Amino acid sequence: MVVYATAADYSGFTGKPAPDGIDAALARASERIDELLIGAVYDTDDNDMPTDPKEREAIMRATCAQAAWSLALGDPYGVAAAFKDVQIGSVRLGGRNTEGGTPRHAPDAARILHTAGLLPGYVFDVAAW
Repeated sequence: MVVYATAADYSGFTGKPAPDGIDAALARASERIDELLIGAVYDTDDNDMPTDPKEREAIMRATCAQAAWSLALGDPYGVAAAFKDVQIGSVRLGGRNTEGGTPRHAPDAARILHTAGLLPGYVFDVAAW
């Protein structure tokens, strides 16, 4: 699995020190970014990292935005979109959400990738379907 950003990248993007658990958050965020990049065409090196510096930076920034989104929501696993009510302390999830709810992908991450020309179209949050 490719992780597109480091703790130092995250600190540079947010302007704040990286929180505990940031490496795991960036790994999960990279998985969400991979979902957005399905169908995107760009050259990669032997480590599956973009070879174009601008594309590499855009993907890194999008990964940081996705991690910050997940951490701010308190939903590091992206499950909030599936439930109407989510509570972290004492784990209360509630019923299945059929109205959309919290998007699985950070709006800023999608915007960064779209602006860089890496998204071929619009992002639809399939978790809401």
